[in-house]
Amino acid sequence: MANLTITVDGETLKRARIRAIERGESVNAYLAARLREYAGASLQQDVIDAVLRVADEANAGTAGSGRNWSRDELHRV
Repeated sequence: MANLTITVDGETLKRARIRAIERGESVNAYLAARLREYAGASLQQDVIDAVLRVADEANAGTAGSGRNWSRDELHRV
């Protein structure tokens, strides 16, 4: 298990601690769970977004319109 240090203002941390107590969890556990979601879902969501963009363009009739795609657009995923 690795450690992560973040910087946040005192008032925000105080409110986060209060909310965590109300929910019966810790700020650390909450942040760790969100970070796992962020790390695990990012690539998957990028692929889904790319497929939906292509489908939208195909449905709109712009997929074969002679558009010049940039390298970044082609390799965005």
